[in-house]
Amino acid sequence: MNCTKIEKADFKIANAYDGIETVNADYKNRNFSKHVHEGYTIAVVDKGAQRFYRSGAEHFAGQGSIILVNADDVHNGQSATSDGWRYRGMYPTPEQFNLITSDLTQGKQAAPYFSQSVVEDVAIATQLRILFQHVENNGTKLLIETLMYSVMVNLVARHSSLPYFSDCKSSSKQKLQLAKEYLDAYPEQNVSLTQLATLVGLSQFHFVREFKKQFELTPHSYQVQVRVKKAKRLLKVGVKPIDVASDCGFHDQSHLNHYFKKALGTTPRKYQKQVLVEVS
Repeated sequence: MNCTKIEKADFKIANAYDGIETVNADYKNRNFSKHVHEGYTIAVVDKGAQRFYRSGAEHFAGQGSIILVNADDVHNGQSATSDGWRYRGMYPTPEQFNLITSDLTQGKQAAPYFSQSVVEDVAIATQLRILFQHVENNGTKLLIETLMYSVMVNLVARHSSLPYFSDCKSSSKQKLQLAKEYLDAYPEQNVSLTQLATLVGLSQFHFVREFKKQFELTPHSYQVQVRVKKAKRLLKVGVKPIDVASDCGFHDQSHLNHYFKKALGTTPRKYQKQVLVEVS
């Protein structure tokens, strides 16, 4: 019986910020020579451990650790255990990070510098796992950008040498209402976080924070609720669930089923059968 572990690296372009490269990798004997990336490396170790060189020293990243490599940092990588290591990561460019830091520094664009190569931060590691899960499952642009934005903001605020600034301007209810009304009117649209923030004249950082404060849901969570509401209306008039999914902006019927059941405790098909009987 051949028990040789199959090494893999599955790359994907995330539906966010004009495309951010991500990877889902599982290695045992891979030994990377010294190299550089044009983007940052932000990765969470899911299993095993990795040893790597960066910034003149050797580093160890065990399970649950977050690996941080700045753009153009010379680094390498190899397993630190006999069973190898599995990790998921993303490679945002300095330009993409500028979009984030300009929100934090009142318009000043400056790519952050991470002096630590490995950080132990359970909250951000959890955020990364959730982010990569939704990237792999083709989450909506608003969801992916919101999750990615949150990860990058927290990394910059907690672990970079970039000064963290936060202006205390509170957005008006009228501005936030514009975004809410847009999501109400166009639930099926794959709107981006950037579009919504621009619509209301706020930075993405403050838009996400203030929207949740005002409506008790993130923009993406609110979008899902609006889509479920529309799905209910269509199911009540006899539209097939498979068509409802596409009409409401869900990827497919299983995506619709997942959120519909979370909201109502039943599947769209069962709900439709029950409401159509009641109507008739």
